[in-house]
Parts: sequence; C-alpha cells; structure tokens
Amino acid sequence: MSWSELERFVADVEADAALQRALKHCRSRKELILAARRLGYRITRIDLQRAWQEEQLEPQGPAEASR
Repeated sequence: MSWSELERFVADVEADAALQRALKHCRSRKELILAARRLGYRITRIDLQRAWQEEQLEPQGPAEASR
C-alpha cells in the first residue's frame, strides 16, 4: 500500500540528514515522487494530496495559530 510507503518515506527522511539534503533539490511534487521512487519508495501523487489535505484539517496549536 502506498500510504504506508509515504509514512515510511517521511520517517526515513526525518531521520536522515543526507536524504534531506538530496531531496532539497526537488522543486515540484512530481520531482519529489520521482526521487522517492528512485530510492525505492512506492508513493503516488494521490498519497501526497491526501497527506496535504489531512494536514490542512489538523487543528493548529498556539504557536502555529500566531503565524
């Protein structure tokens, strides 16, 4: 399932500074997906869309609300 792949990808990126540096060069969602696939993660455009939508629905904490 690609959603679990996205979760694994995010966890791996958060834990790996070299991976973070490599992905900073991605300038679009398409580039990010292609880079992830080259690294062996099976994520899709729909996964990114769904993650973005879920993030938008999360209630903001006090620090985020003041931005």
